[in-house]
Amino acid sequence: MAIDLDGPEFLRDQVAAILRARIESGEYPPRRRIPPEAEFIEEFGVSRPTVRAALAILEDEGRIVTRRGKGRFVVGPES
Repeated sequence: MAIDLDGPEFLRDQVAAILRARIESGEYPPRRRIPPEAEFIEEFGVSRPTVRAALAILEDEGRIVTRRGKGRFVVGPES
């Protein structure tokens, strides 16, 4: 999936969709840390606020959790 900088969909939604697909496919496995914001900024060519907004969407959906000082992690299945 690539980001369409000129498309009608908000960039944050495009980034969130790509990251959501990676979580669902297992590329980012449960209970594992996802890459830092800087990697997504470089990979997608978008701004830090855009990446943060995309990550906030995933956090609101319950797919990731932020642990202060440790990073963001994929939420695992409840035990």
